Amino acid sequence: MAAHPLTVGFDLDMTLIDSRPGIKAAYEALAARTGTHIDAEAAITRLGPPLEQEIRRWFPEERVAEVSDLYRELYPTHAIAGSLAMPGAREAVDAVHAAGGRAIVVTAKYEPNAKLHLTHLGIAADAVIGSLWAEAKAEALREHGAQIYVGDHTGDVRGAQAAGALSVAVATGPCDAAELRAAGARVLLDDLTDFPSWLDRYVADPARYVADGADGDGSTAACA
Repeated sequence: MAAHPLTVGFDLDMTLIDSRPGIKAAYEALAARTGTHIDAEAAITRLGPPLEQEIRRWFPEERVAEVSDLYRELYPTHAIAGSLAMPGAREAVDAVHAAGGRAIVVTAKYEPNAKLHLTHLGIAADAVIGSLWAEAKAEALREHGAQIYVGDHTGDVRGAQAAGALSVAVATGPCDAAELRAAGARVLLDDLTDFPSWLDRYVADPARYVADGADGDGSTAACA
């Protein structure tokens, strides 16, 4: 796919959406259906990696594929309505469009469920690519010519790096600012409410955003 003049990739869980209430409800439904204890409160503190990683905490390896499929089947009924847009999420995607760019979502979540979230919340992504985690996200980012990837997890930072994209990290998920910075995030924002003004600076002079750890204004952006 030919590179667009500006394509920005976004992670989904805890970057664009706060899916914790919905995922908690989905895990509770899964526990009820299977008769297996799942600590849903603990599970929602570990969002980011593929579902199977969490399922392995509660089920034997030979049941992981089966139970993961059941979770995905239960998910639309229990997880979509309860999940919320993160502060600034719609505005961040709108800012990309206002700059003449494309906004894509690259997530480890099962793609049909990711699309359900975005439709429910009215977040207008130009493309959604699911079931990719960490370095594997680079495949979709390169295919769509993404120059920037925005995420909340160190796995998102690694994905951006593997794609040769600028890693923009938001301290809204399970990884704090120090972890994101140590992983190599090039830009650190408190949350997506800061993204439109940062994007304005980036579009005005992309060459400023070249030094490791620099926020483009000659300093390292701090997260709360």
